[in-house]
Amino acid sequence: MMEKEKTGIGIIICHRYHTCGGGKCFRALRERTGAFRRYPADTEVEVVGYGTCGGCPGGNVEYVPQEMIRNGAQVIHLATGLIVGYPPCPRIEFFKRFIEERYGVPVIPGTHPVPEKYYLIHAALGTWKGEKWSELLAPALDDTETRLAYD
Repeated sequence: MMEKEKTGIGIIICHRYHTCGGGKCFRALRERTGAFRRYPADTEVEVVGYGTCGGCPGGNVEYVPQEMIRNGAQVIHLATGLIVGYPPCPRIEFFKRFIEERYGVPVIPGTHPVPEKYYLIHAALGTWKGEKWSELLAPALDDTETRLAYD
């Protein structure tokens, strides 16, 4: 029998949500929704690290990825909370570039699908206008039915 391919991931969440138990992220990983759609069902995905950015301006981003990589992370996800918070993280784009450059691993913005309530309010506020946000939202932007399921 052929062994499943295995991918180790790290998840960095916004420190505002430091008490978050990760329920939506772990559900999305099981269901392969949101930014976890990228992993085929026949690929085993193991969360090898889960921590916060350390609070603004994101001091943990300097060294937390290294710890995750030492524990087997091949990909780092910046949690959906960094995208949907009020306001969204102003440093998310920098975090992505920094981690990719410094540590040489891909960084995916998003974990669980963007919940519909956040999608609607940010659309009304015009928060996510522009190419930058299109790229940052794409991995975690599912269809309306899925967004509603994550409200």
